[in-house]
Amino acid sequence: MSQPKPLMPDVSVNGVAISAADIAAEAQNHNAPKGKPGWAWKSGAKALVIRELLMQEAHARSLQPAPKELEPGKVETPDESLIRLLLELAVTPDTPAEDEVAKVYAKHPDLFRAPTLYEPTHILFAADPSNNDAREAAFKKAEAALVTLTKQPGGFGALAREISDCPSKENHGQLGQMVSGDTVPEFERAMDALEPGQLCPAPVPTRYGIHILRLDAKAVGEVLPFEAVKTQIIEMVEKANWAKAANAFVATLVAKAKISGVDIAA
Repeated sequence: MSQPKPLMPDVSVNGVAISAADIAAEAQNHNAPKGKPGWAWKSGAKALVIRELLMQEAHARSLQPAPKELEPGKVETPDESLIRLLLELAVTPDTPAEDEVAKVYAKHPDLFRAPTLYEPTHILFAADPSNNDAREAAFKKAEAALVTLTKQPGGFGALAREISDCPSKENHGQLGQMVSGDTVPEFERAMDALEPGQLCPAPVPTRYGIHILRLDAKAVGEVLPFEAVKTQIIEMVEKANWAKAANAFVATLVAKAKISGVDIAA
């Protein structure tokens, strides 16, 4: 009788095996799209394959870096220092050209605005993102509250005082003035999509729980002049060019490697 096919194939890089346990641990760092449970595993496997390729290349070059201090009390691991030095030696990004920097500004002026000012009011149903049952229960409570507020918009403050899990309930759910970057990205995106005085038509999930959101006021920041953001754009282009060069370097390692168990090219 033939042996049952394993749920996930063995993965190896130039004969070096990567254990299923290591892949499963790495997969925890990769969010899977809904309905695609194998996506996180494949992403974790690819990440470990690339790491192994980099480590093998660093050893082949006999690199011997001195670990750097990342922050007070935290020093690179030997593997981190090896990969860092390899990338420093092997990756040479293009220097941003003046016209390239100007084109970024001209094409995406909205990226270079002064901070937007918001005045949001909310009701929070607290729920840890890792607790699916709590998140589902919070979402249902938020939907029910939203139905109530759609019928009785004037009751937002009173309802916030009654059921919100945020200390702002003592101020009828008002969070005061905020500027861009003051809150989590998912909450800010929801505020950006609203007009002043508008109630968000759907609950807003964040790492803190599920929110009912009303935007009381918003003042969009003006586009900043090119000279004021030129250094910022140069840094952006430098990072993009470095990522492009790093990807090209990794592609050369993949092309000459013997990899089994995962399609790294995809």
